[in-house]
Amino acid sequence: MAKKTVREAINETLAQEMRRDPRVIVLGEDVAGGKGGTSDTEEAAGGVFGLTAGLYKEFGGRRVIDTPITESAIIGAAGGAALAGMRPVAELMFIDFIGVCLDQIMNQIAKFRYMFGGKATTPVTIRTMIGAGMGAGPQHSGALYPMLTMVPGLKVVVPSNAYDAKGLLATAIRDDDPVIFCEHKALYTEACEVPDEDYTIPFGQANITREGEHVTLVAFSRMVLFANQVADRLAREGISVEVIDPRTTSPLDEDAIFDSVDKTGRLVVVDESNPMCSMASEVASLVACEAFECLRAPIAKVTAPHTPVPAHPELEKEYVPSVAKIESAVRRVLLDSDVKAAATG
Repeated sequence: MAKKTVREAINETLAQEMRRDPRVIVLGEDVAGGKGGTSDTEEAAGGVFGLTAGLYKEFGGRRVIDTPITESAIIGAAGGAALAGMRPVAELMFIDFIGVCLDQIMNQIAKFRYMFGGKATTPVTIRTMIGAGMGAGPQHSGALYPMLTMVPGLKVVVPSNAYDAKGLLATAIRDDDPVIFCEHKALYTEACEVPDEDYTIPFGQANITREGEHVTLVAFSRMVLFANQVADRLAREGISVEVIDPRTTSPLDEDAIFDSVDKTGRLVVVDESNPMCSMASEVASLVACEAFECLRAPIAKVTAPHTPVPAHPELEKEYVPSVAKIESAVRRVLLDSDVKAAATG
């Protein structure tokens, strides 16, 4: 099985789904090269990160559509195309631009099935880039997936590796409901083994990337890589950390989290988004409400601070939850439980 980067996995999936289903179209800024008249024989750049490279040459301008720089028009057109029977994949280049088209997403696309009594489907996939660590500044580096997770009618995907990116994107494109597919920019060059053939991964099914008995560590997107590093490092000291990658925030695999906390009695949640109303807060709240009796220590959250993403590289490095901060949180909950056990023993 060949190793592929997240970028290659996404590009491959788009091509395979377009070949499989002629209703699948791709639209967005620069998806066909942004050259204002790219010819059928010319290789298109495929956007700023090359995610759609080669699609224009194979499928042409009727299915790979460069749009003006207007997010409201891109998402509005995608919603209309879905209602008309197409399966559009719209690229919202950076999730920070969500405010420009939030009405189209939150008040229209997410509510069509509900407002039309289940008689209408809106199979829209919105691909968007998230995350800090690339020096893109405060207007291009947000991790705003919790904001979209709270909108009823949307499904939200946060893959952490190339294998998951391919399977989850195929599921998203085939889904009859709108899906927000969040790609962390710092993961595009991360590689793992990915099958050449198409496959799907169900939404709402978490992946346990490390099995453990002492602490449950729930992490999202790029933070899964950091969590795995912490688990591997602590394993050398005999500390057994279970790492859970939910893969999707809506639907969220609550049972996987509850089962793990029931086993370990301790929970650390790592989320690159800001701390207030974050997925870290949501997971902590769920466990506190539904599995409090399982806890042997207070829940720990590791998040970005409640500030915009800094532009300065050293400040940005400090902003992103680090391996060191995650490890410190794991050690803290272990110490807290030891202290609690000693006090009650």
